[in-house]
Amino acid sequence: MAQNEAFKGVLLGLGCYFFWGFFPIFFKALAHVPALEVLCHRIVWSLAFLLPLALLSGRLTDLKAALRDRATLLLLATSTLLIAGNWLVFIHAVATDRVLESSLGYFINPLISALLGGLVLGERLRRPQQLALLLATAGVLHRTWHLGHPPWIALFLAVSFGLYGLLRKQARVDAVTGLTVETALLAPFALAYLLLLGLGGGGAFLTGRGGDNLLLLLSGVITALPLIGFTAAARRLRLTTIGFLQYITPTLHFIIAVVLYHEPFSTGDLISFALIWTGLLLYSADALLRLRSATEAPPLQGSR
Repeated sequence: MAQNEAFKGVLLGLGCYFFWGFFPIFFKALAHVPALEVLCHRIVWSLAFLLPLALLSGRLTDLKAALRDRATLLLLATSTLLIAGNWLVFIHAVATDRVLESSLGYFINPLISALLGGLVLGERLRRPQQLALLLATAGVLHRTWHLGHPPWIALFLAVSFGLYGLLRKQARVDAVTGLTVETALLAPFALAYLLLLGLGGGGAFLTGRGGDNLLLLLSGVITALPLIGFTAAARRLRLTTIGFLQYITPTLHFIIAVVLYHEPFSTGDLISFALIWTGLLLYSADALLRLRSATEAPPLQGSR
């Protein structure tokens, strides 16, 4: 029974990470629509999808509790700004042919999360983790030298999502409830902006191509569906397994950028990515060894 649940978890995890991996193709189809407008539609339609889902799944009490608790609401208000910024920069990166740089950001993200755990939560970084962070730093510094400026998109995506994960861990709400509250906090501003655009005749929704209307509507659904799958997968899988699966998304972004969109990938880019990939391999190998040690260690005397 446990193996069956774990197998379901792997399938769900693969599904949501592959789903996220193809996000560049979806948002590339909306590249002609201003990034801020796409973001506002994503917020509004996400709430339109998530709120009924939260109510139908019996989360009304959780929603009320999150809105009434000042500490939780403050954490979610802050995480709202981080995830909105993350979404906006990603949409902008796709529209301006910088999918490769966005993939770099999501490759770095696990290492940023480990660093934040050490700095903020006091989690001790082991030597392999420290070396992995040094290699990632070397990769970013090399890319800075290669480009002539820091890879701001990659850094912003990695840091904003790392901070978002840190805050959401402190908020102690489930993924659907948390995202429902976050989109509800942003929705009035997003809706006001879209209404102003519509009144001025400048919005893409209902005034542009028919395909745009459908894609903008679907932006909410594609935000919520993989999140639901991830929540179900996380309940069935070890955190280490999820850690390995998460590399699927930036790997697909990388392949899409180079193979499908023919974004330039020079020797300098290869060196930067190779340093970061080496750091990730070291980080992952350390996590795997620790998992094996934990499962093979004999139980303590007196434990049941």
